[in-house]
Amino acid sequence: MTSMTPVTCYVYGGGMPSSCQIPDPLAVVVAGPAGSGKSTLGRALAAQLRAALVDLDSVTTPLLDALPSEALGGHWLTSPHAGAIRSGRYAALRATAADVLATAGRVVVVAPFTAELAGGDEWQALRDAFFPTEPVVVHVDGDPAVLASRRAVRGAPRDAHRPETPSVAPAIDVLGVDAELTTTQQLARLLPALGHRRPVDPGAAIFAREFDAVLFDLDGTLVDSTASVVRSWRRFAEHFGVPMQALHANHGQPARTLVSLLLPADRHAEALAHVTDLEVRDAVGLHPIRGADVFFDAVPADRRAIVTSGSVPIATARLGAAGYERPAVFVTVDDVVNGKPDPEPFLLAAERMGVDPSRCLVVEDAPAGIAAARAAGCAVIALTGTTAEEELTADLVVDGLDVLRIEATARGTMRLAPA
Repeated sequence: MTSMTPVTCYVYGGGMPSSCQIPDPLAVVVAGPAGSGKSTLGRALAAQLRAALVDLDSVTTPLLDALPSEALGGHWLTSPHAGAIRSGRYAALRATAADVLATAGRVVVVAPFTAELAGGDEWQALRDAFFPTEPVVVHVDGDPAVLASRRAVRGAPRDAHRPETPSVAPAIDVLGVDAELTTTQQLARLLPALGHRRPVDPGAAIFAREFDAVLFDLDGTLVDSTASVVRSWRRFAEHFGVPMQALHANHGQPARTLVSLLLPADRHAEALAHVTDLEVRDAVGLHPIRGADVFFDAVPADRRAIVTSGSVPIATARLGAAGYERPAVFVTVDDVVNGKPDPEPFLLAAERMGVDPSRCLVVEDAPAGIAAARAAGCAVIALTGTTAEEELTADLVVDGLDVLRIEATARGTMRLAPA
């Protein structure tokens, strides 16, 4: 958890002094284009961090909207004075955020910050406003078509006057988050990076067990491909005219299962080919899940396997994009008759490795995979970040594999331990 500084607190009205905790100063900047969901994420972050929220729109837009457009020579976003208006808006934002940080100790600031992301004088002015606290920048971005669709749905009057400006990669260090993810999924990636970790119970029964092999799911477990998966299936849903709700409700199951639920039999082959092409083409710029690459490498090569609901082309593309070496035992949906939540994939992996399934440790992120592993008799670690935590009925739930380590025993087996 984030470090806390103990101080003496007093209760007004005659209460006795007591010890309490005041958090270390924290400034989080949430940046991104219109429609990216940065305001929603900023509000959620502020609630989780117990920080004050300062949003550029809340601070400046009501005043600007009240000014007559004829006095500005047009809407304030497009008037001849737009440059000066921007400078004034951001000066007001910086001053307000600086006051909040100085008095409350924690602040989440939300704005597009387009110029600030490019570095230079605007970025330095923002840093100076928070000095000596160095701001952490969260950058939310996504498919331009999705952002445009969201702006159209929300119908904010200012969006009709907003000039189209293409997204540019930030020139400063940021915590990038995809707008395709839900707010809960975004928080699951950001909070650990901000020092807010899910506690690990050192007395959990799983730490007393020994294992002969570790079986890893792929998507959301080794590779942070959730946004890529959602984006691909959203495009699939748009192409075939099917509801996205059915896709979200069946995460972790094979594509052929989803297709069979959504489309008539005479379109299954076409649909599978289409979604495979979408997912392979989108498998670029992917990264390992927090701590997953180190944990994976720590398991001896002959003791680890990947068990995925993806096909060979999709799984191979994502492994390569995230920089993983393909293990000798690599079970995909193409190898089994019954995919997750059926235990067949994990039973097949254990058989190929020559080990008893009850002596296998499975790392998963989805209810379907957890159910499959449990039915196979395996112990299960579940990772947050894809599915609501209450659905992860595993032996141990963690927010990253960096909180765990694998240890070799004198008997040639492996044990799990807190890092």
